[in-house]
Amino acid sequence: MKEKLQNKKWDEDYFHSVRKEVLKAWKTGHNLNLEEAFSYQKQIPAEKNFSKKLQEADEKGITLTQPRAGVALADKHLELLTYLEEKGNADLLPSTIDSYTRHNKYEEAQVGIEESIAKNRSMLNGFPAVNHGVQVCRNITSSLKSPVQVRHGTPDARLLLEITMSGGFTSYEGGAISYNIPYSKNIPLEKTIYDWQYVDRLIGLYEEQGIRINREPFGPLTGTLVPPCISHTVAIIEALLAAEQGAKCVTVGYGQCGNLIQDVAAIKSLKKLTKEYLKKAGHEDVLVTTVLHQWMGGFPADESQAYGVISLGAAAAALSKATKVIVKTPHEAMGVPTKEANVSGLLATKQMVSMLKDQSLLNVKEVELEASQIEKETNAIMSKALELGEGDLAIGAIRAIELGILDIPYSPSKYNADKLFPARDNSGAVRILDMGNLPFNAEIKEFHAEKLKDRAKIENREVSIQMAIDDIYAVSMGVLIGGRNAI
Repeated sequence: MKEKLQNKKWDEDYFHSVRKEVLKAWKTGHNLNLEEAFSYQKQIPAEKNFSKKLQEADEKGITLTQPRAGVALADKHLELLTYLEEKGNADLLPSTIDSYTRHNKYEEAQVGIEESIAKNRSMLNGFPAVNHGVQVCRNITSSLKSPVQVRHGTPDARLLLEITMSGGFTSYEGGAISYNIPYSKNIPLEKTIYDWQYVDRLIGLYEEQGIRINREPFGPLTGTLVPPCISHTVAIIEALLAAEQGAKCVTVGYGQCGNLIQDVAAIKSLKKLTKEYLKKAGHEDVLVTTVLHQWMGGFPADESQAYGVISLGAAAAALSKATKVIVKTPHEAMGVPTKEANVSGLLATKQMVSMLKDQSLLNVKEVELEASQIEKETNAIMSKALELGEGDLAIGAIRAIELGILDIPYSPSKYNADKLFPARDNSGAVRILDMGNLPFNAEIKEFHAEKLKDRAKIENREVSIQMAIDDIYAVSMGVLIGGRNAI
């Protein structure tokens, strides 16, 4: 980093000076022409633009379906996505990126491609877009009827963005916090914020050309009993950082926790809060949509039980009017799912959201009360983060993570405080057992304490960390709340 980090829109000359170095990282980036990329994106039909399809769904109040999928070889990847589009009736398509690319290990990704050719099966756990390059990406995106998103997990996602946006993708997932703290051990947050400012500034340049690119912070984080206020704060911070660099379409996400009231309230409050904070920051022209991720924890090995978990997530998405739902498969407990399993998850989800499209729980009293509670907690963390940054959210986010003001449970990062412990209450809603350094007032602390005491009384045990341990394994064992017998 050549300049002091701050939440300020990058000067275009500075962006291009950094870009020269970014494009050197792998041979497919060496001759990328940004003007030509703009020209190509402008030719993409409106119905294949991710943002436009999300906006249309949001206005109609319907929930779109999207799977996860990616394999090593381009022809097989196109075959997979075509199958999901035609047989699974997926509304939106992904390209899940392989682990080597996520860590910028392009040499290793190339070896994986060559081994996949030799063995005629994918030896990578995703699609190595950087190695395949722009033209291969264009061949794939242009051959499909639906919009395609890049889904990855990359702390330094700059070259991947360059290749894929030039390659015809119209949505990009991830963020400086959500693709660092839940995934990595040794990467400073200062570095990922800087690298993702590049990502968002490039998307801003596309926007300035009239090209709408969707940005999606990764909502589930570690996917393990994450309280809504924690994932909400991360999503809002990443949305604000993206908007500062010029992003105009943001999809904020949340990972299903399992209590239907809390899940609906979470989506409701997330959309409201994101819009409010964007407006306060002068970005009220940003389109805000939402995504609910179906259960990200352990799945039952039995397929029939797995369909129950999938259907509950589909119901939560539909009843909360989430703009889209990320779909899981009945093979989650067994490793990388087959394309047939992916289609099964999609069809089960599509059936549920179609049946519930005319129903909503948004205005139910219990949902409104839970949403109000989530808003209080999120506002407390956001307020302290802004205070710590003295008005600069980039600095505030770093300090909040360092001090545990924003604390992501079960994170591997050495920069995360790891003092927060969540556990479920008596209804299965995720509460906070150990607050760590969260900046909550006495009223909020008492709310959580009482909810967990009620559970302890029912189960005839003390409030303890063992509750959280039991809860982590509960769904895979057929229940939501740990310590209860499976039916």
